[in-house]
Amino acid sequence: MQKQKVTACIVTYGGFEEAAAAAKSLLRCTKEVDLTLYLVDNASPDGTGEKLRETFGDTPRVKVLCLEKNLGFGGGHNAVLDQLDSVYHVVVNPDILLDSDAISALCGYLDIHPEVAMVTPRLLFPDRREQHVPRRKPNVMALLSRQLPFRFLKKYEDHYLMLDEDLSQEQEIDFCTGCFFVIRTQVLRQVGGFDRRYFMYVEDADLTRKVLAQGKAVYWPGATVIHAWHRNPKKKLSSFLQQLWSMSIYFRKWGLRWGLSTKEKDCQ
Repeated sequence: MQKQKVTACIVTYGGFEEAAAAAKSLLRCTKEVDLTLYLVDNASPDGTGEKLRETFGDTPRVKVLCLEKNLGFGGGHNAVLDQLDSVYHVVVNPDILLDSDAISALCGYLDIHPEVAMVTPRLLFPDRREQHVPRRKPNVMALLSRQLPFRFLKKYEDHYLMLDEDLSQEQEIDFCTGCFFVIRTQVLRQVGGFDRRYFMYVEDADLTRKVLAQGKAVYWPGATVIHAWHRNPKKKLSSFLQQLWSMSIYFRKWGLRWGLSTKEKDCQ
């Protein structure tokens, strides 16, 4: 029986060793589907792209693409959009590790849920602590609560992270995190991939909003992956400012939301 065709993409900017470990874990653990992995390097100044090419070559199962300039997270992923010949496509951060065949499991979930357009699994830190993956639509107070250590903002973060829901069960979500998700390739093409106006941050929330016009986005804890989650906006001023800029693009496009309301009118 022929295996289902699935593609995946990891976009890098530096960090060869971490990206190589992620790629090897995907190739090692993914067994029940026919996986082609794209490694896209965003013109890393440290030679990460060349090292990936030397390590993985350019084979039917692995394709290495070295871009001439840094297109950002979404731009890097969009670079392979026209090459995809798969049923499902997986967007993967370079700080992801698999220790089980999560990709095949998530594709199997989509097989039996045709109403679902994209799905994200349970995520754990390397020490096996839980990461809070399901999210509601971004709002100003919630995004500020993720960066500023003020106690009064905690209720906004908890609501944003859906901590009032039973997250041991699958949940429909408004925001599918870009660190790891599986999407129907046809849907990804229909929505035009990631919006290129975002260089980094919030482009995954924007993509989810577009995908929700095509089908549901779901958190499914039946599959688990490991995510190191470096949280650069908390460490670098430049990253924090980049996130603020991306937030401004998002709110200009979809409308400004301030607080806890779960009901809002979508606007383009």
